[in-house]
Amino acid sequence: MIKIGMMIGDRYEILEKIGTGGMSDVYKAKDHKLNRFVAVKVLKQEFGENANFVSKFRVEAQAAAGLMHPNIVNVYDVGEEAGIHYIVMELVEGITLKKYIEKKARLSVKEAVSIAIQVSMGIEAAHNNHIIHRDIKPQNIIISKEGKVKVTDFGIAKAATSNTITSNVMGSVHYTSPEQARGGYSDEKSDIYSLGITMFEMLTGRVPFNGETTVAIAIKHIQEEMPSPREYVPEIPISVEQIVCKCCQKSPDRRYQSMGELIVDLKQSLINPDEDFVHVIEPDEEASTRMITDRDMAQIKRQSDRRDSMDEAMRLKKKKERVYEEEEEDWEDDEEDDDEDYDPKMEKITTILAVVAALLIGCIVIFIVGRAFGVFSFGSSADDKAQEETEQVEMIRVVGMNIEDAKRALLELGLTPEIQYEVNTAYDEGTVLRASVQDGLMIDKNTVIVMTVAQGEEGVTVPDVEGKSKEEAVSILEKEGFVVNVTESYDAAVENGHVISQSPEADTTAPEGSSITIRVSQGTEDTKVRVPNVIGLTEEDATVSLVESGLAVGSIQETTNENADLIDKVCYQSYSEGSFVDKGTTVDIKVSTGPASVTYRYSEGITAPTEDPDYRNGMLVDVTVTTADGTQLLSTQVSSFPVAVNYTGIKSATGTVTFHFTVEKTSIPVTDNGEEGEQPAVPEVTTEERTVTREISFTQE
Repeated sequence: MIKIGMMIGDRYEILEKIGTGGMSDVYKAKDHKLNRFVAVKVLKQEFGENANFVSKFRVEAQAAAGLMHPNIVNVYDVGEEAGIHYIVMELVEGITLKKYIEKKARLSVKEAVSIAIQVSMGIEAAHNNHIIHRDIKPQNIIISKEGKVKVTDFGIAKAATSNTITSNVMGSVHYTSPEQARGGYSDEKSDIYSLGITMFEMLTGRVPFNGETTVAIAIKHIQEEMPSPREYVPEIPISVEQIVCKCCQKSPDRRYQSMGELIVDLKQSLINPDEDFVHVIEPDEEASTRMITDRDMAQIKRQSDRRDSMDEAMRLKKKKERVYEEEEEDWEDDEEDDDEDYDPKMEKITTILAVVAALLIGCIVIFIVGRAFGVFSFGSSADDKAQEETEQVEMIRVVGMNIEDAKRALLELGLTPEIQYEVNTAYDEGTVLRASVQDGLMIDKNTVIVMTVAQGEEGVTVPDVEGKSKEEAVSILEKEGFVVNVTESYDAAVENGHVISQSPEADTTAPEGSSITIRVSQGTEDTKVRVPNVIGLTEEDATVSLVESGLAVGSIQETTNENADLIDKVCYQSYSEGSFVDKGTTVDIKVSTGPASVTYRYSEGITAPTEDPDYRNGMLVDVTVTTADGTQLLSTQVSSFPVAVNYTGIKSATGTVTFHFTVEKTSIPVTDNGEEGEQPAVPEVTTEERTVTREISFTQE
């Protein structure tokens, strides 16, 4: 068992645990022979006890140790000690690509392609040395703090798959190639497929195939058509889309035949992203035309069914799922029997029935459309009328509330707040003076509520941005010192992407730093995505909420916020809750670090410690200035006062000045002068250590 501080291999000192996985634990260690830090990966006990696995693992790890490439986590050593099997690797300080994708929701096209190029170069170096990774996935790709991309875990996959370790251990079924899912032979082109899936996830923030079980996912890799990444992110260039699709072809022969070919296209996509230069091999591109008999057709169907049968996919599952496999085999036998009974006359009858069915469906569609347009009107039910009624809510009282609290409360009700300011010194700045709708009234959802808010005498004139593009409007308002909130709505009269209205209105005054809400046109109404409210959620929960709503997370910044309840939570989102935006729109969020910290300064002359009556000018004094939180600002020795100091950015409001000095005392001993010849008394000099402490207050900056 590994313990912190123990030495293995007579050279590697275990310092701390830095990671864990399905097969191993990873520790940071110090190599005392070469005086460098390394990563030591220790196999878990269940694998270390499997002699066959350990043997194959050692062979593969030793082969990987021969790889030296800047885009590969290099293997330095392989060993065993007291039943502990370990490999020593290069220590890379950074984050896995999986966590990086989760943090950013999805990567930009340029960033994803750049990472893919570096990964491809590392894998190419391995392929050139006849080493196949077999487990390419974002979890096995590390991005260092310097931005270098490195592939890790070479050799482990082959040892694992050769010992029928399940995909639950490997955690790779989302990225496995069809031939691996079938349990068949895999080669360099299997790594290309897995890299294609990884690129898909970088670009879209999701994997192309998902399911409730590993078997279900594996079957999708074998049978289902690969979705285009542009279905989720339309702005992905055509060349990048084609590169991903070519990497993920079901047949290895239709993929890139080497990493070198892939790298060429990836680099070309950075230069000419919108060019159609990727050569995708079509299934029948090189086939010649030939007549197919009915007998041939039946035979082809049977062979196709066998190729895509559940038998091969079930190899990823344990014996307990054999029942499911047998059911699939029974179904397959039934299909084969049907094929053997293939009859051309029956096919004609089937065709006639299909035509009749199509005509019936057409009549039904015409009836539904006609009813929708009032051609066939048979009255409407009470349920239909109830659905047509607009949902209503009760208006709350917002007068007297702080504007931010009022806005949040109205948004939670589904109402749309707008603001106008009025100079009024009788109330605190930001207090709602009145609202356009009286509290207690029942009103439709999405009703605009105009609130008049108190401001001080000084204000900034709000510029007119109506009719301008969103980008131009934001730039103008931010230049005047305002914070811009963007809401969107449909308006056929205003060009898509241009401002419909603003609140407060143009030429009114508003406090500098206050919020200006602009309503941006989305053009004619279309299917959009509603922006959820992520204020008050953690960064992770906000990311999940936005992604589940079909949106993407943009920049994530830290900022101060006076609401202590929002510390480490989202306090700002670039699109207001309830806004309708295009699917995949990027939403920027800000996470609160807490209220803005107050700082102080100390700029004055420290006077002499006259609190002690024995202090005399010219004495050597140790002077120390310490803040209430224990920060030492000054420690010096002086003989003259005052001492000039000037410190800024102090985090505490108070502190102390401590004076330490030595006082000399002279005393004359008392003697008896009654005897003749006695010498007069000699004065005695003694010293005393004195300390004077003085409380001080700092000035707020």
